Amino acid sequence: MTYVVLLNAGAAGMPSDAANAIRRRFAMHGVPADVRLVEAGENISHAAARAMADNPQVIVAGGGDGTLNAVAGAIIGHAIAFGVLPLGTLNHFAKDAGIPLDLDAAVAAICTGDVKEVDVGRVNGRVFLNNSSLGLYPQVVKERNALTERLGHTKWPSFVWAALNVLRRFPFLDVHVKSEGKAASYRAPVVFVGNNRYELHGMAIGERHCLDAGHLSVDIVSATSRMELLALAARALLGRLGEATDFISFQATEVVVQTRRTSAVVAIDGEVHRLQTPLVFGMEPRALRVLVPAHNR
Repeated sequence: MTYVVLLNAGAAGMPSDAANAIRRRFAMHGVPADVRLVEAGENISHAAARAMADNPQVIVAGGGDGTLNAVAGAIIGHAIAFGVLPLGTLNHFAKDAGIPLDLDAAVAAICTGDVKEVDVGRVNGRVFLNNSSLGLYPQVVKERNALTERLGHTKWPSFVWAALNVLRRFPFLDVHVKSEGKAASYRAPVVFVGNNRYELHGMAIGERHCLDAGHLSVDIVSATSRMELLALAARALLGRLGEATDFISFQATEVVVQTRRTSAVVAIDGEVHRLQTPLVFGMEPRALRVLVPAHNR
Protein backbone atom coordinates (compact mmCIF):
# COMPACT_ATOMS: atom_id res chain seq x y z
CA MET A 1 0.00 0.00 0.00
CA THR A 2 1.34 3.44 -0.99
CA TYR A 3 1.24 6.23 1.62
CA VAL A 4 1.93 9.87 0.72
CA VAL A 5 2.27 12.25 3.67
CA LEU A 6 1.93 16.00 3.07
CA LEU A 7 3.29 18.11 5.93
CA ASN A 8 2.55 21.82 6.18
CA ALA A 9 5.91 23.28 7.23
CA GLY A 10 4.17 26.29 8.76
CA ALA A 11 1.83 24.34 11.05
CA ALA A 12 1.96 25.30 14.74
CA GLY A 13 2.66 21.77 15.96
CA MET A 14 5.24 20.83 13.35
CA PRO A 15 8.25 19.13 15.02
CA SER A 16 11.82 19.99 14.09
CA ASP A 17 13.31 17.69 11.44
CA ALA A 18 9.68 17.01 10.60
CA ALA A 19 9.95 14.87 7.46
CA ASN A 20 12.51 12.45 8.89
CA ALA A 21 10.74 12.27 12.24
CA ILE A 22 7.41 11.40 10.60
CA ARG A 23 9.06 8.95 8.21
CA ARG A 24 10.62 7.08 11.15
CA ARG A 25 7.27 6.87 12.93
CA PHE A 26 5.64 5.24 9.91
CA ALA A 27 8.61 2.88 9.46
CA MET A 28 8.05 1.60 13.01
CA HIS A 29 4.75 0.18 11.70
CA GLY A 30 6.36 -1.29 8.60
CA VAL A 31 4.97 1.46 6.36
CA PRO A 32 7.41 3.09 3.87
CA ALA A 33 5.77 6.54 3.69
CA ASP A 34 6.59 9.09 1.00
CA VAL A 35 6.82 12.20 3.22
CA ARG A 36 6.71 15.56 1.46
CA LEU A 37 7.26 18.85 3.29
CA VAL A 38 5.13 21.63 1.83
CA GLU A 39 7.06 24.83 2.54
CA ALA A 40 5.46 28.12 3.57
CA GLY A 41 4.01 29.87 0.54
CA GLU A 42 3.40 26.67 -1.38
CA ASN A 43 -0.16 25.70 -2.21
CA ILE A 44 -1.33 22.69 -0.20
CA SER A 45 -4.08 21.97 -2.74
CA HIS A 46 -1.54 21.84 -5.57
CA ALA A 47 0.67 19.50 -3.51
CA ALA A 48 -2.35 17.25 -2.95
CA ALA A 49 -3.14 17.24 -6.67
CA ARG A 50 0.45 16.21 -7.46
CA ALA A 51 0.19 13.42 -4.88
CA MET A 52 -3.04 12.23 -6.48
CA ALA A 53 -1.20 11.80 -9.78
CA ASP A 54 0.91 9.06 -8.12
CA ASN A 55 -2.28 7.06 -7.42
CA PRO A 56 -1.60 6.30 -3.72
CA GLN A 57 -3.97 4.27 -1.55
CA VAL A 58 -3.58 6.73 1.37
CA ILE A 59 -2.88 10.46 1.50
CA VAL A 60 -2.05 11.89 4.92
CA ALA A 61 -2.37 15.57 5.82
CA GLY A 62 -0.14 16.95 8.58
CA GLY A 63 -1.17 20.37 9.85
CA GLY A 64 -4.17 22.31 11.13
CA ASP A 65 -7.77 22.31 9.96
CA GLY A 66 -6.98 24.51 6.95
CA THR A 67 -4.38 22.00 5.74
CA LEU A 68 -6.78 19.11 6.26
CA ASN A 69 -9.45 20.99 4.31
CA ALA A 70 -7.13 21.54 1.33
CA VAL A 71 -6.00 17.92 1.13
CA ALA A 72 -9.46 16.47 1.71
CA GLY A 73 -10.84 18.67 -1.06
CA ALA A 74 -8.49 17.00 -3.54
CA ILE A 75 -9.39 13.40 -2.66
CA ILE A 76 -13.17 13.54 -2.10
CA GLY A 77 -14.92 11.30 -4.59
CA HIS A 78 -11.93 8.97 -4.92
CA ALA A 79 -11.27 5.65 -3.20
CA ILE A 80 -8.21 7.06 -1.45
CA ALA A 81 -8.19 6.90 2.34
CA PHE A 82 -7.49 10.11 4.26
CA GLY A 83 -5.04 10.12 7.17
CA VAL A 84 -4.76 12.93 9.70
CA LEU A 85 -1.72 14.10 11.67
CA PRO A 86 -3.15 16.82 13.98
CA LEU A 87 -0.32 19.35 13.98
CA GLY A 88 -2.34 22.56 14.17
CA THR A 89 -3.39 24.79 17.04
CA LEU A 90 -7.00 23.65 17.56
CA ASN A 91 -7.38 20.42 15.54
CA HIS A 92 -11.19 20.50 15.61
CA PHE A 93 -11.69 17.85 12.94
CA ALA A 94 -9.29 15.38 14.55
CA LYS A 95 -10.98 15.76 17.93
CA ASP A 96 -14.49 15.28 16.54
CA ALA A 97 -13.44 12.31 14.40
CA GLY A 98 -11.85 10.57 17.40
CA ILE A 99 -8.31 10.81 16.03
CA PRO A 100 -5.64 10.96 18.77
CA LEU A 101 -3.87 14.28 19.22
CA ASP A 102 -0.68 12.48 20.26
CA LEU A 103 1.49 12.19 17.16
CA ASP A 104 2.62 8.59 17.73
CA ALA A 105 -0.95 7.47 18.36
CA ALA A 106 -2.17 9.33 15.27
CA VAL A 107 0.43 7.55 13.10
CA ALA A 108 -0.62 4.22 14.62
CA ALA A 109 -4.27 4.95 13.76
CA ILE A 110 -3.30 5.65 10.14
CA CYS A 111 -1.25 2.46 9.85
CA THR A 112 -3.44 0.03 11.80
CA GLY A 113 -6.88 1.64 12.12
CA ASP A 114 -10.14 1.38 10.21
CA VAL A 115 -11.75 3.50 7.51
CA LYS A 116 -14.70 5.61 8.61
CA GLU A 117 -16.86 7.37 6.03
CA VAL A 118 -17.74 10.92 7.12
CA ASP A 119 -19.86 13.71 5.66
CA VAL A 120 -18.47 16.77 3.92
CA GLY A 121 -20.11 20.19 3.64
CA ARG A 122 -19.82 22.53 0.70
CA VAL A 123 -20.45 26.23 0.15
CA ASN A 124 -20.50 27.41 -3.46
CA GLY A 125 -18.57 24.24 -4.30
CA ARG A 126 -15.86 24.71 -1.64
CA VAL A 127 -15.39 21.91 0.87
CA PHE A 128 -15.65 22.31 4.63
CA LEU A 129 -14.93 19.54 7.10
CA ASN A 130 -15.93 21.54 10.19
CA ASN A 131 -17.94 24.65 9.46
CA SER A 132 -18.41 27.80 7.46
CA SER A 133 -19.62 31.16 8.73
CA LEU A 134 -20.19 34.76 7.79
CA GLY A 135 -20.38 37.86 9.95
CA LEU A 136 -18.25 38.50 13.04
CA TYR A 137 -15.98 35.45 12.92
CA PRO A 138 -14.53 35.79 9.40
CA GLN A 139 -14.04 39.52 10.04
CA VAL A 140 -12.08 38.69 13.21
CA VAL A 141 -9.94 36.14 11.35
CA LYS A 142 -9.29 38.62 8.53
CA GLU A 143 -8.19 41.28 11.03
CA ARG A 144 -6.14 38.76 13.02
CA ASN A 145 -4.22 37.75 9.89
CA ALA A 146 -3.50 41.39 9.09
CA LEU A 147 -2.24 42.05 12.64
CA THR A 148 -0.08 38.92 12.61
CA GLU A 149 1.51 39.91 9.31
CA ARG A 150 1.96 43.58 10.20
CA LEU A 151 3.08 43.33 13.84
CA GLY A 152 4.50 39.82 14.02
CA HIS A 153 2.26 38.76 16.90
CA THR A 154 1.40 35.11 17.40
CA LYS A 155 -2.13 34.06 16.49
CA TRP A 156 -3.74 34.19 19.94
CA PRO A 157 -2.73 37.76 20.93
CA SER A 158 -3.66 38.91 17.43
CA PHE A 159 -7.00 37.14 17.70
CA VAL A 160 -7.85 38.91 20.98
CA TRP A 161 -7.01 42.35 19.59
CA ALA A 162 -8.86 41.60 16.36
CA ALA A 163 -11.97 40.46 18.27
CA LEU A 164 -11.99 43.67 20.31
CA ASN A 165 -11.64 45.80 17.17
CA VAL A 166 -14.41 43.97 15.33
CA LEU A 167 -16.77 43.99 18.32
CA ARG A 168 -16.25 47.73 18.66
CA ARG A 169 -17.55 48.17 15.10
CA PHE A 170 -20.19 45.43 15.66
CA PRO A 171 -21.09 44.81 12.01
CA PHE A 172 -24.51 43.40 11.16
CA LEU A 173 -25.59 41.33 8.19
CA ASP A 174 -28.97 41.56 6.52
CA VAL A 175 -29.51 38.01 5.30
CA HIS A 176 -32.32 36.11 3.66
CA VAL A 177 -32.16 32.40 4.45
CA LYS A 178 -33.98 29.71 2.45
CA SER A 179 -34.02 26.06 3.41
CA GLU A 180 -36.26 23.16 2.41
CA GLY A 181 -39.26 25.22 1.39
CA LYS A 182 -39.01 27.81 4.19
CA ALA A 183 -37.56 31.32 4.10
CA ALA A 184 -36.90 34.09 6.60
CA SER A 185 -34.93 37.33 6.83
CA TYR A 186 -32.64 38.28 9.70
CA ARG A 187 -30.45 41.14 10.84
CA ALA A 188 -27.66 39.15 12.43
CA PRO A 189 -24.00 39.47 13.44
CA VAL A 190 -23.28 35.76 12.82
CA VAL A 191 -24.53 33.00 10.52
CA PHE A 192 -22.87 29.65 11.21
CA VAL A 193 -23.24 26.45 9.15
CA GLY A 194 -21.71 23.27 10.53
CA ASN A 195 -20.98 19.90 8.97
CA ASN A 196 -23.34 17.93 11.25
CA ARG A 197 -24.68 19.10 14.59
CA TYR A 198 -22.59 21.05 17.08
CA GLU A 199 -23.35 20.56 20.76
CA LEU A 200 -25.03 23.62 22.33
CA HIS A 201 -25.31 22.48 25.95
CA GLY A 202 -22.97 21.59 28.81
CA MET A 203 -19.22 21.19 28.86
CA ALA A 204 -19.18 19.62 25.39
CA ILE A 205 -20.43 22.83 23.76
CA GLY A 206 -18.88 23.32 20.33
CA GLU A 207 -18.13 19.61 19.84
CA ARG A 208 -19.68 17.16 17.38
CA HIS A 209 -20.56 13.65 18.45
CA CYS A 210 -21.44 12.46 14.94
CA LEU A 211 -19.88 13.18 11.54
CA ASP A 212 -22.11 11.00 9.37
CA ALA A 213 -25.71 12.01 10.12
CA GLY A 214 -26.04 13.63 6.69
CA HIS A 215 -27.17 17.13 7.65
CA LEU A 216 -25.99 20.69 8.05
CA SER A 217 -26.38 22.45 11.39
CA VAL A 218 -27.44 26.07 10.92
CA ASP A 219 -27.10 28.59 13.77
CA ILE A 220 -28.09 32.25 13.42
CA VAL A 221 -27.38 34.82 16.12
CA SER A 222 -30.18 37.39 16.10
CA ALA A 223 -28.79 39.60 18.90
CA THR A 224 -29.24 43.26 17.95
CA SER A 225 -26.98 44.97 20.50
CA ARG A 226 -23.57 44.50 22.11
CA MET A 227 -25.22 43.70 25.44
CA GLU A 228 -27.32 40.95 23.86
CA LEU A 229 -24.23 39.54 22.17
CA LEU A 230 -22.28 39.57 25.44
CA ALA A 231 -25.20 37.85 27.20
CA LEU A 232 -25.17 35.21 24.47
CA ALA A 233 -21.43 34.71 24.96
CA ALA A 234 -22.01 34.29 28.70
CA ARG A 235 -24.62 31.60 28.03
CA ALA A 236 -22.10 29.83 25.79
CA LEU A 237 -19.49 29.88 28.56
CA LEU A 238 -22.05 28.41 30.96
CA GLY A 239 -23.01 25.68 28.47
CA ARG A 240 -26.54 27.05 28.03
CA LEU A 241 -26.39 28.43 24.50
CA GLY A 242 -29.34 26.31 23.33
CA GLU A 243 -31.62 28.10 25.82
CA ALA A 244 -31.08 31.55 24.30
CA THR A 245 -34.09 33.21 22.64
CA ASP A 246 -31.89 35.30 20.31
CA PHE A 247 -30.26 32.20 18.84
CA ILE A 248 -31.93 30.29 15.98
CA SER A 249 -30.81 26.72 15.32
CA PHE A 250 -32.03 24.15 12.80
CA GLN A 251 -30.81 21.28 10.62
CA ALA A 252 -31.04 20.92 6.86
CA THR A 253 -29.42 19.30 3.84
CA GLU A 254 -29.30 22.51 1.78
CA VAL A 255 -29.35 26.18 2.77
CA VAL A 256 -29.21 29.30 0.60
CA VAL A 257 -28.05 32.56 2.20
CA GLN A 258 -28.49 35.82 0.32
CA THR A 259 -26.99 39.12 1.49
CA ARG A 260 -27.54 42.65 0.17
CA ARG A 261 -24.13 42.56 -1.50
CA THR A 262 -22.91 40.59 -4.49
CA SER A 263 -20.14 38.97 -2.45
CA ALA A 264 -19.48 38.06 1.20
CA VAL A 265 -16.45 37.37 3.38
CA VAL A 266 -16.81 33.76 4.49
CA ALA A 267 -14.76 31.64 6.90
CA ILE A 268 -14.28 28.03 5.77
CA ASP A 269 -12.56 25.78 8.33
CA GLY A 270 -10.81 28.83 9.75
CA GLU A 271 -9.60 30.24 6.42
CA VAL A 272 -11.17 33.41 4.98
CA HIS A 273 -12.49 33.66 1.42
CA ARG A 274 -14.63 36.12 -0.51
CA LEU A 275 -17.45 34.30 -2.30
CA GLN A 276 -20.16 35.44 -4.66
CA THR A 277 -23.68 35.51 -3.28
CA PRO A 278 -26.04 33.79 -2.91
CA LEU A 279 -24.14 31.33 -0.74
CA VAL A 280 -25.37 27.81 -1.43
CA PHE A 281 -24.56 25.33 1.35
CA GLY A 282 -24.93 21.62 0.70
CA MET A 283 -23.98 18.24 2.10
CA GLU A 284 -22.16 15.23 0.63
CA PRO A 285 -23.00 12.26 2.87
CA ARG A 286 -20.11 9.92 3.71
CA ALA A 287 -17.95 11.35 0.94
CA LEU A 288 -14.61 11.17 2.76
CA ARG A 289 -12.89 7.95 3.90
CA VAL A 290 -10.99 8.81 7.08
CA LEU A 291 -8.55 6.52 8.90
CA VAL A 292 -9.42 6.34 12.60
CA PRO A 293 -8.45 4.08 15.51
CA ALA A 294 -10.17 0.71 15.19
CA HIS A 295 -12.43 1.22 18.23
CA ASN A 296 -13.70 4.59 16.89
CA ARG A 297 -15.13 3.29 13.64
